[in-house]
Amino acid sequence: MFRALATISLCCFFLQASFWVHIAYGNLITCSGIVPMRYRNDKISITDFGGVGDGRTLNTKAFRGAIFRIQHLRRRGGTLLYVPPGVYLTESFNLTSHMTLYLARGAVIKATQDTWNWPLIAPLPSYGRGRERPGGRYMSFIHGDGLRDVVITGENGTIDGQGDIWWNMWRQGRLRFTRPNLVEFVNSRGIIISNVIFKNSPFWNIHPVYCSNVVIRYVTIVAPFDSPNTDGIDPDSSSNVCIEDSFISTGDDLVSVKSGWDEYGIAYGRPSSCITIRRVTGSSPFAGIAVGSETSGGVENVLAENIVLYNTGIGVNVKTNIGRGGFIKNITVSQVFMENVRTGIKIAGDTGDHPDNNFNPNALPYVKGVTLKNIWGVKVQRAGSIQGLKNAPFTGICLSKINLHGVRGPISPPWKCSDVSGAAIEVSPWPCAQLTSPQQSGSCASHF
Repeated sequence: MFRALATISLCCFFLQASFWVHIAYGNLITCSGIVPMRYRNDKISITDFGGVGDGRTLNTKAFRGAIFRIQHLRRRGGTLLYVPPGVYLTESFNLTSHMTLYLARGAVIKATQDTWNWPLIAPLPSYGRGRERPGGRYMSFIHGDGLRDVVITGENGTIDGQGDIWWNMWRQGRLRFTRPNLVEFVNSRGIIISNVIFKNSPFWNIHPVYCSNVVIRYVTIVAPFDSPNTDGIDPDSSSNVCIEDSFISTGDDLVSVKSGWDEYGIAYGRPSSCITIRRVTGSSPFAGIAVGSETSGGVENVLAENIVLYNTGIGVNVKTNIGRGGFIKNITVSQVFMENVRTGIKIAGDTGDHPDNNFNPNALPYVKGVTLKNIWGVKVQRAGSIQGLKNAPFTGICLSKINLHGVRGPISPPWKCSDVSGAAIEVSPWPCAQLTSPQQSGSCASHF
């Protein structure tokens, strides 16, 4: 029998009076208790609405009809929509509050590749335009806006974005608007995504934006190594997000915490905060665990621990740029193993593009309190690079118990540092002169 131990700490008091609950099942610590799993007494099947899982029949009417029924009948405790084994081709659709989308083992919800009829929606206000193209953006394949109490789960069924047609449009410069995410929740709370395989997203895979109390657990996210911008999970201007026990192998950052883009993100002013990333394994040509580069609303109180990365571009990447403004503070990354990685650790103030020419070059990011500890790497081509900004140095950068072995020997090439201060202890290879010993730098004393 599971033994539950709960420790409750007040978190994000600046946003809302909520409690962050950590529960230990035996020796397994989890943050998933922030959103309890709902049991739905009312259950319907997509086949009740004409759904056909033959991989050819278009099931858009069935999905939209079933969700319309859930939305308008409003059964007490909500309704579970069951998708039995089979391949269900469909256009994009919206979810509704108080529902569970349940994929049986062998069930596949597959996106149509008819891009001409794909619906458009307005750009996010914290981005000011589509992330790739000016104007609006294509709606995510599975979408939710202003929702509460929504669960996507099952028996490891698959949501397949069939993104190759979108990737080719991007490569050929034929995109009219920004590609659709696979799953996106906007202005929503009480969201659980678990025990589902996400495959071949056109763009970012799972994107909770302006959300709170989100649990993403036991998911598998896969896309080809060369698939453009197929980020795994991107919490964006969201709070109280729990990401645990997942495997991600995509063409871009595995997990990237964001909060808006340049002047639009500064004006919107909604940070990402209280984000936990735990027991994630994966590979990417870009970053394993990332913050940014879109951080204009601010990012704080991020914990990433027990991470395993292989065949990855950058192990841990904190990235921002001139014009971003905002802040990055209280970031902790711990217990990381990485193998065959191009750069182990990179913290940079010169990363990412701009939405337009109206960004303020005097809007400099504030980066303080980044702690990296207990990190081990083998076959790491370059240990690290920490480069702040001349007029906005990065402070409180704390490194401890980091050992990054090189490709041809026990030690990687030296670090590259500028405009940074902090401390380092038990770091190999030794990082740089700007990071003094902990006895000389009080800003890191409590982190060692």
